Parts: sequence; C-alpha cells; structure tokens
Amino acid sequence: MLFYTVMKPLVQVALRVFFRKLEVRHRARLRVPGPLLLASNHPNTLMDPLVVAVQRRQPIAFLAKSTFFKNPISRAILESGNSIPIYRRQDMETGAEALTPEQITAQNEAIFGRCYDYFDRQGTIMIFPEGSSVAERRLRPLKTGAARIALGAEARHDFQLGLHIVPLGINYFDPQRFRSDVFINVARPIRVADYADQYRQDPTAAADALTEEIRRRLEQRLVITRDDAEDQLVTQVERTFGQHLIQDDEETLADNFQLSRTLLRAVRYFEKHDAARLGDIREKLHAYHQELARLRLTDEALETRGTAGTRRNRALAAGAKLVLGAPLYVYGVINNYVPYIIPSVVARRATKEVEFVAPIMLVTGMVTFSLCYAAQTAVVYHLTHDWRWTLLYLLSLPLSGFYALSYWGNLAGRLRRLRALRLFRQERPVIENLLRQRTTIIRLLREAREAYAAER
Repeated sequence: MLFYTVMKPLVQVALRVFFRKLEVRHRARLRVPGPLLLASNHPNTLMDPLVVAVQRRQPIAFLAKSTFFKNPISRAILESGNSIPIYRRQDMETGAEALTPEQITAQNEAIFGRCYDYFDRQGTIMIFPEGSSVAERRLRPLKTGAARIALGAEARHDFQLGLHIVPLGINYFDPQRFRSDVFINVARPIRVADYADQYRQDPTAAADALTEEIRRRLEQRLVITRDDAEDQLVTQVERTFGQHLIQDDEETLADNFQLSRTLLRAVRYFEKHDAARLGDIREKLHAYHQELARLRLTDEALETRGTAGTRRNRALAAGAKLVLGAPLYVYGVINNYVPYIIPSVVARRATKEVEFVAPIMLVTGMVTFSLCYAAQTAVVYHLTHDWRWTLLYLLSLPLSGFYALSYWGNLAGRLRRLRALRLFRQERPVIENLLRQRTTIIRLLREAREAYAAER
C-alpha cells in the first residue's frame, strides 16, 4: 500500500505529460463510497488501470491475470501496486506448471475470498471482464467473473453489503501516440442487490444477467466498430473533417466521442438506405488521403480561415513567436531530449504488440526523466554550489520541456503550411485539384449529415 501511495502522484504527473487531454465524463460516479467494483473495457494493457486509478482518491485493487505474477520482479511490483492475480483456465492448463481444473477452481475461490474481504472493508476493485487486452475499438465477449465476484460478495452478507458495479468505457483516440487523447466515459452504477431474488433461484442465470447488464452499459460508453474497414472510414472522417461536423464552438473529447458514435450509426444507415452515397464518400476520402500522403501534407495545412489580411497577420504573429521562442526551445531540447527519446526507442525494441507500447513508454519515461533530472541537477549544484541557482534550474527543466513540445508542434504545423504554399506556387494545378477534392468531401459529408438528420 505504501508503494501505491508513493507512486500515485508520480503516475498522475506522468499521465499529464503523456496525454494531451485526459477527460472524464461523470467523474462523480467514480468517486462514490465503496464497496465498489469498477468494470472496464481493456484496449491498452497496463495503461488502463493507471488512467482510472488517478481519478479516485481511495486506493483501488486490480485483478490481473496470473501470468503477470510469474516473474519475481513484476510480481513484487504488481503486489506492491495493490494487484490480485486471477487464474484463467487457458493460462494454467499448459506448460511446466500446469494445474488441473480442480486446482484452478480452488485458486480462484481463494482469490474470490480475498475480493470479498476487500469489499468488507469498503474497498474498491477494478476488473476487466473481457479477460484480455487488444488495441481495437471493439468490445469482446465478457467473462462472468466480475458478476460472480459481486454476487458472491453480496450473498455472503445476505445482499445487505451495498456493493455497486460501475461500468466505464476507456476510449483512446490514438493509443500508441505520445500526446494523444483519452476519454473515460463512466456509466451509471449497478446495484448488485437488485439481483438477489434471481441469485437465490439460479446463481448462474443471475451471473449471466448481471454480465449482460454490464455489457449493455459498456457498449453505451464506447466507440465500437465492426471491422478494420469501418474503423478506418470513421477515423479518417473524425480526424480530418471532425471540426466541420461538430457544432460547438469549443470542441471537447465528449464532442469527439459523440461524433464517432453518430458517424458509426450514419455509416450503418447509409449501408442500408443509400450505399452509393457511402461508397462515393469512402472512395473520395481514400483518394484524398493518398494524395496528401504523396505530397507529404496534412489536411490542416490546407485549412484557410478568415480574410487574406487576417491570415497574413496570423502568419506574421506565429512567425514572430517562433523566432522569439527559439532560444527557449533550444534550451528545452538540450535539457530534455535524452529522457524524452529513450522511452520511444525502448518501446519499439521491447515489443511489437501495440497494446504494450504506451505503458512501456510511460514507465520508461518516469524512470528516464527522474534519473536525468536528478543527475543534471546534481551537476549544476556541483558547478555552482548555490542551492538557489540549482532550484531554479530544476524548476526550468519540466517547464522548458513542455514549451519545447508546444514549440515543435507549432513549428511543424507552420512548416507544413509553408510547404503547401510552396507547392501551390510550383505545382498549382496539383494543389488546386487537392483543394477541390477537399471541398467536395466537406460538401458530401454535410449533405450526408443533413440527410441522416432528416431521417432521425
């Protein structure tokens, strides 16, 4: 528990750095008093429990598959981080340490007992009913373990414990990319005691019914695509033209989530009622993105808003900021590049599984930044022998690092705009054709939105 308490603020800082936005909808539902069972989808392995744990003041115990506990080092880390092993039949029936079905059942009964004791102390447990982690916008079939644990804990107290299950959907907008977004969408709690009568008549049927209710509430809080083709289409629309389809002045992750859900419903509507329109949009989107990739441009680089004078003034202001901020950018890069680049190198070499990239980068970054900042600060103190200068230098490290990230994003965007302008002068017909493609797609999307809205 001490390790959990010490590490939680460090993880909070690391998550603020790693994600550009971490938005929680219905945060209060995550902070209700225990006993509580949090049931979530599982798209991003070890990152999933971290982004939830920092949202709740009280400690959370995590149910994790037993294979993570085989290594002594990972076992020590997981146990000190409040994790409880769960023994899955597919993991324990093969290999040198294979267990019989009876032994697996006995192991899990003991684990269930630990969960019951945790709930008796008004604790909170988090479980991933899918049983495995895959980086897809899907919801795989749910295991009944979460429901059986909840019902068993309540049955031990004749359904007077007051246990609730809170399903929550974790939606990553780009799970492998540093400085991407994550949207946690929390469902209404389920009162486990409502299943008391059904449990007394048939415990298995009660577990199945409770699992189905968890699944239903999770589906309402997630973006779920049927296949890679549908996912690619929706992703291209929301990332490239989302700002043209969202009506709010200030775009939030909740807006993006609702847009994705609406796009999926619209895609399925047009598949049935206007497949030609959908095929036309899909074809033009694909051709547009291919041309952007060939020219090494982004849609944002082609965006033009306001009058020519306004655009010129914005460009001059942006250029002035880049020039004036260059020294601070260089300072930030010099002091932060090594701890910044190591995590991505380690993640690429450590795994090919996309679900593990982000957690490896996060954990490695916590280590590299801590060690590098400590070493750099020690060097400065050794050179100056002045704690005031040393403290000032230490404070400048994260601030200049954040500034360097922001500066690089602005610089990259400005360079892409300059490249678009240069191509417009050198290959004007090509860029004019690209702009026509863009205008046509925006028109088709708006017409499709109006047609879909008219039918709702």
